[in-house]
Amino acid sequence: MVGIGPGEIGHMSLRARKAIEECQVIVGYNTYIKLLGDLIYNKEIKSFGMTEEIKRAEYAIGRARNGKRVCVISSGDPGVYGMAGLILELLKKNDPNELKIEIIPGVIAAAACASLLGAPLMHDFAVISLSDLLTDLELIERRVESAAKADFVVVLYNPKSARRVIPFQKACDIMLKYRSLNTPVGIVRNAYRDDQEVTVTTLKDLPSFKKINMATTIIIGNSKTYVKHGCIITPRGYNLKQKKGSGRE
Repeated sequence: MVGIGPGEIGHMSLRARKAIEECQVIVGYNTYIKLLGDLIYNKEIKSFGMTEEIKRAEYAIGRARNGKRVCVISSGDPGVYGMAGLILELLKKNDPNELKIEIIPGVIAAAACASLLGAPLMHDFAVISLSDLLTDLELIERRVESAAKADFVVVLYNPKSARRVIPFQKACDIMLKYRSLNTPVGIVRNAYRDDQEVTVTTLKDLPSFKKINMATTIIIGNSKTYVKHGCIITPRGYNLKQKKGSGRE
C-alpha cells in the first residue's frame, strides 16, 4: 500500500516512488492513478471509481496471490482514511502471512494544506471526516462537538459534495457554538495540484463559502489562532519575550 501524498509527484517520498517504479500492477482510484504521470508507464493498470474500495482491495489481493508485485495507491497516507485498513481486514480472514505486505506512508492532506496556510497545526488538533457514507451523521456530530468544546484546532476532510451538504452545515453550526465568529479558517482545494486554491477567511464566513467539495480540506483554528501577513498561526506556547538563549523545547 503506497501513500502518494497530496498529488504533486515532488511531494511523494523516495520510497513510495521506488515501490511504484518496481511494481508490476498498479491498483487505485482513477483520479489518483492519473496523478502518477509517467510513473505508470509499462505497468498493468486497474482503476476503480469512488465507493468501489472493496472491489479494489479484492482485485489487488488476487493479483498478489498470482505472484504479481502490486501497488495499491492511496492519496495522502494509506493508513489515514486510505486502503491499508481494508486490505488488512480482508487478509485477516485468511493466513495473515500469506503475502508480504508493506505500508509506505505519505504526506496527509492535513499536513499538506497546513503548509499552504502557514502554521495552523502547531498545537493539538483533531481530524474529522464529514463523509457519512460509512459513519453515522450523529456520531460525526458528536465528534465535531467534542473537538470544538476541547478547543482543538479542527481539520475537516470530505466536507461536502453536490448531494451531501447537511454534515457540513451541521459542523459549521456546532463550531459557531463554541468559537468566535472571527476564528481564522483556512480552506484549501486541490492542494499541490494544478487547480489549487487557497483561502484564508473566518468562521463567520465559512457556512456561505461556495467553493467547497470533496477535494477540499478545511482547517478551523482554536481560541489562540491568529492571522499575520496572510498566514494562519496557532501558537505553540513559547514565551517570545524571554531573554535570548533561555528558551526550552
